[in-house]
Amino acid sequence: MHVRAVAVATTALLGVALTAPLSHARTDEAGGDGPTVVAHRGASGYAPENTLAAVDKAAELGIRWVENDVQRTRDGELVVLHDESLQRTTDVEEVFPDRSPWKVKDFTAEEIARLDAGSWFGPEYAGARVPTLEQYVHRLERNHQKLLLELKSPALYPGIEQQTLKVLANEGWLDRRHVAGHLVVQSFDADSIRTVHQLKPAVKTGFLGTPAVSELPAYAEFADQINPSHDSLSASYVSSVHAFKGPHGRPLEVQTWTVNDADTARRVAGYDVDGIITNKPDVVRDAVG
Repeated sequence: MHVRAVAVATTALLGVALTAPLSHARTDEAGGDGPTVVAHRGASGYAPENTLAAVDKAAELGIRWVENDVQRTRDGELVVLHDESLQRTTDVEEVFPDRSPWKVKDFTAEEIARLDAGSWFGPEYAGARVPTLEQYVHRLERNHQKLLLELKSPALYPGIEQQTLKVLANEGWLDRRHVAGHLVVQSFDADSIRTVHQLKPAVKTGFLGTPAVSELPAYAEFADQINPSHDSLSASYVSSVHAFKGPHGRPLEVQTWTVNDADTARRVAGYDVDGIITNKPDVVRDAVG
């Protein structure tokens, strides 16, 4: 995740009265107090981001929640990759030298499957591939892991919300067990998250960004989480978010990103955040556990 402009209709956020604060109670997955640790693009500090190797590394470290990024190929396949371009994390320039600027949306799934998505990180990961969303959730299921799924640049891929939900449904990820505690769909694009909520109200959703406190009631109609960058956070802001109930009748949650050192982890944990998204989940877990 990185900071980007967020397109939200201003009129949708005006004229909404603030609600009274609500009590906020939270426990982590183990039943103790403390934020949930989420492996950002898998354990991407130790393995190539958004690959199955990064998923497995998170599992090896004992991390249950994994974050990823979903985009769509030219022929309509959903793949897991962060950048709009394949250039940074694959060998696409060598395999397809005449296809600049190497956008995901300009390549077929078969072409992307040929790319090496691991060598850039280290020789031991040579041959790692860009996974499809189906492959990704299969691996999570095998590892008994949970998914924070980001719809990346949804404006580039009309209908990706419905398509993503369809893939998740086909793979068994929209049953009661998964929806109840194994899946959150998030995006920087508020309209995209609103669409997900409208299509499948049971699915938990998150908005990536730091809306003004006066705008939170509008977001609370379709988002269960407000997920800001750690450098935009304060204890008072987290408390303000927790004061509102989301669409499922529970206090809004805060998951912050991307925290990779112990001092920052302890600082944001002190703000009472619900989750910390990190490239180094073991470091954060040890700092706040």
